[in-house]
Amino acid sequence: MMRGFEWGGTIALNFESATPSVVKSIRQRDLLNTWLRLYARQQAAPTIWEYQPARLEEELSDLIYYAVDASMTPPRLIIQSEGTRISRAYGHTGKDTPLDDYVGPRLAPFVMPIYYECVARGLPVYTVADLDDIYGRVVAYERLLLPFVTDDKVSHVIASLKTFCEDGGFEIKNLMRGNDALPRPKVRAVIDRDLFHRTPGRIAAADVIEFADQPGSDGNSETIELN
Repeated sequence: MMRGFEWGGTIALNFESATPSVVKSIRQRDLLNTWLRLYARQQAAPTIWEYQPARLEEELSDLIYYAVDASMTPPRLIIQSEGTRISRAYGHTGKDTPLDDYVGPRLAPFVMPIYYECVARGLPVYTVADLDDIYGRVVAYERLLLPFVTDDKVSHVIASLKTFCEDGGFEIKNLMRGNDALPRPKVRAVIDRDLFHRTPGRIAAADVIEFADQPGSDGNSETIELN
């Protein structure tokens, strides 16, 4: 299913409905799984203060934190911090800058609707787009947005941004501004299905276990239902 929101004169982009498996990066899946564990408690986005994924320090260079002013239409996202690698991709730093101003008028129509969708739905949004570096090598740009609430309204968004090139090395400097080619979307999805995280090796509630006969038993098997 494809759907999307339109805010004022902003381009309305379509988003597919997806499960968490749409995210391919192992590190991004770890970030998403931590969010899902918190979401599962009340079927609602968590607060940013309780979000403490493992190995967070290792991911900070690829993370951007945003504060959301949802009183505006469309909502305003202000960059609170940004990773050093992402600063190189855009060519400059952007702390305390509105995101729409930071990406500029050329990219804003393709970038901002993705963030607006995350804020409007209160759910993770995942996108993949192809970019060309300054030498013409194709780079996959993977973006995972995670929303966080205060007083039942989305107040923060964390973006995990990954880049990957099948040809190996690429030039990240000015990746977002280095040529006239716009990003070529490959995946644009809202993660709104199977919003749970099952720890590997654990047995879920209501699973049924049947114990096999043991030596010396009377031959009757025992079935236990876990709730």
